[in-house]
Amino acid sequence: MGSATRDWDAETYARVGTPQEVWAGGIIDRLALEGSETVLDAGCGAGRVTSLLIDRVPDGRVIAVDGSESMVEQVRSVLRPQDRAFVADLAELELDEAVDALFSCAVFHWIPDHDALFARLYAAARPGARFEAQCGGEGNIAGFHSIAAEVGRREPFAVHLAEWEGPWNFAGPQITAERLERAGFTNIETNLQPWPVQSDEPREFVRTVCLGPHLDILPEELREPYLDQVMDAWPEPRILDYVRLNISARRV
Repeated sequence: MGSATRDWDAETYARVGTPQEVWAGGIIDRLALEGSETVLDAGCGAGRVTSLLIDRVPDGRVIAVDGSESMVEQVRSVLRPQDRAFVADLAELELDEAVDALFSCAVFHWIPDHDALFARLYAAARPGARFEAQCGGEGNIAGFHSIAAEVGRREPFAVHLAEWEGPWNFAGPQITAERLERAGFTNIETNLQPWPVQSDEPREFVRTVCLGPHLDILPEELREPYLDQVMDAWPEPRILDYVRLNISARRV
């Protein structure tokens, strides 16, 4: 799902985002929705996951929020009249109504300040609301990122990427539980889950999902050469070593 700090190629993301859709199905199952709830989709992405949520609340509503304008434009095509979508930084989120459930998939690792994030989500929820989420956790795609960093230290990319550490915040379960507790949540459960991914379109997947921040800071003429060299350095069978951070909690 989209970052609050950069825009995304929503059309390509919608096409290659099958792993995110699989992850999301399990998170939605954990919410145990009855069908009439108002649900916040925190970092909605391009619409595939929001559609899953809509199917689970036929008599409810989905409020879809993302930091990317292109993602929000894309997600509006799947909304019903009672649903809505808007652009917002989740760490500064303000809703004009409290929601019955909080949901997020593959988003929180793009947000630097998790204390601010969880505080805003707590404020957006009704008492008793369930909070189920998953994002990149400690160690997420570390192997792939090491390849991307090695290529980034080569010329002519080094002046742009050699000292760059990226925008990711891959948190561990213990610090996440502590942050959730500080925000006021209870019934907290957090854990890491290895989840290797092999895409049918590896080049387009990593261009859109994994290397977008790298490509954004490179001059346009270096983007394809950088992507070419990363793909050359990435050995077959080109498996991404994803590690998911699962989050379950409740607002008191």
